[in-house]
Amino acid sequence: MIIKNFRSKCDNKIVLTKFSTNEDGRKDWKVYYDNSIVVPGEETDILAKAAKEAHAYVSLGFSERDINTGTLYNSNIIFSPEGEIESVHRKLKPTGAERVVWGDANKGYFPIVDTPWGNIGSLICWESYMPLARVALYEKGVTIYISPNTNDNPEWQATIQHIALEGHCYFINVDMYFTKDMYPKDLHCQDEIDKLSHIVCRGGSCIVDPYGHYVTEPVWDKEEIIYADLDMQKVPMCRMELDPCGHYARPDVLELKINEK
Repeated sequence: MIIKNFRSKCDNKIVLTKFSTNEDGRKDWKVYYDNSIVVPGEETDILAKAAKEAHAYVSLGFSERDINTGTLYNSNIIFSPEGEIESVHRKLKPTGAERVVWGDANKGYFPIVDTPWGNIGSLICWESYMPLARVALYEKGVTIYISPNTNDNPEWQATIQHIALEGHCYFINVDMYFTKDMYPKDLHCQDEIDKLSHIVCRGGSCIVDPYGHYVTEPVWDKEEIIYADLDMQKVPMCRMELDPCGHYARPDVLELKINEK
């Protein structure tokens, strides 16, 4: 399995705050628009070919452009080892200033990919702070929970360990690392970029097992490919005591209604 976070280099809070309804803001937004992709399209064809050549499941975070409108979506795509698009998940609710750039998901809420290792699903960044969204994945039997994000802080590490333990699933934390020299040079907020530290987002990518323990420790302040062997037998074994949407649920008392599209 290859899991990587991929977004345009201008994807971060500093740039997002500059996307306002003035001419410079529109120009910078257009740069982002031009770097966003349509699914399916030329870019996904290239990625699908790479997944097939590697014979691997590939998960990528990206900015998605709607083919019929000007709206962008913060999305995650998963390819199969045969080079097929298995799922596209759009972020339910962009966070804070992200709402200036991306729209609310209008489809692809909680897609699950059936693999030999169980069901793979994804929530993007702060979607994982939405309790009912997590339960939606738990109800679909997620065993590998993927989260592309920019949360390079210790509180997030506590969050992902909790989610892995709560859902009794593996949590793949795909955290971005980028530096200020990665920003496009022609943006209209160069003065703000110049004030940033060299490392803008520290990363913190890691893998957590269903007991909340690190399979791989967080990687900070550098790019790195993480490799790990996952013992998938841990998932059913750990659910003996706690199966959040099975024997440890009370559907007669608590019920989640999901409006899928």
